[in-house]
Amino acid sequence: MDLKALFCLIMLSGIASLGWAQQDSLFLWPEGAPNSIALDTLEETISFNPNGVKLVQYVQHPTLHPYLPDPELATGAAVIICPGGGYRVLAIDHEGHKFAQWFADRGVAAFVLKYRLPTDYWMKQPEKGPLMDLQRALQVVRERSAEWSINAERVGVMGFSAGGHLAATALTHEPVIEGDEEQRFTVKPNFGILIYPVISMGEAFGHVWSRRQLLGDWPKYETVEAYSAEKQVDPETPPCFLLHAADDKVSVRNSLAFADALAQSGVSVEVHIPSTGGHGFGMAEEIAHLKGWPQWIWDWMNRMGWLE
Repeated sequence: MDLKALFCLIMLSGIASLGWAQQDSLFLWPEGAPNSIALDTLEETISFNPNGVKLVQYVQHPTLHPYLPDPELATGAAVIICPGGGYRVLAIDHEGHKFAQWFADRGVAAFVLKYRLPTDYWMKQPEKGPLMDLQRALQVVRERSAEWSINAERVGVMGFSAGGHLAATALTHEPVIEGDEEQRFTVKPNFGILIYPVISMGEAFGHVWSRRQLLGDWPKYETVEAYSAEKQVDPETPPCFLLHAADDKVSVRNSLAFADALAQSGVSVEVHIPSTGGHGFGMAEEIAHLKGWPQWIWDWMNRMGWLE
């Protein structure tokens, strides 16, 4: 084989392997998202924070970006990932695509959810928009589970910061999108992975900026209670993994309160509380005592039987 032919073979092999990992993004609502107010003059924007983290803003058209594993590695498990950003922006790579690739490399189908960011400028009921998108994503993944070699009973959600609040809401709430009784299964995750999550919308230890962005400046008491995930846990809440640094500016009491509620309801929960780490550490490649921490998720998923 000459060098040119060998080079082409290597290139084709690389393209084939990438083909399993990344697919085109899917529009969750091809005919238009419910609960929306069309704004033709406002466009989605991309910026970077001082640490170089890519941020997406003004999301009006939610998408799901699949990362599918090599069929020979596929475990049948799937995770829908909700990046954080205070419900104002999405740290789409730092808390999305990097983790999706990590999962796909290990045989778990992963999906990065670019969910609508709540505001009354383009939503009739802002507090319901992100949850509608996540529940629709769960529907889509289960509807296409056979095509993507996924076990429809092993589909979990993963969320960071405000994305953790969204994931926790999906774990504890009934459907908010229209459908029949069967939908109750299709929009309920089988497990949750919550990383430095916002959990409470209350004033005691909730994250004020996330609450204002999701619920407005003066939400009713009933609304605050409904969107405080620790108040909505029951024995049917799926098992969860939580990681939250003790020195996080989003109070660690969020994760502790959620874990306590899960334990009191008899729901399996694993909690990791490192003394330091701050907020938004993502993969934590530069934090010595946290480097490699995603393996803790893998070990938990394996013990729970999601990878069988």
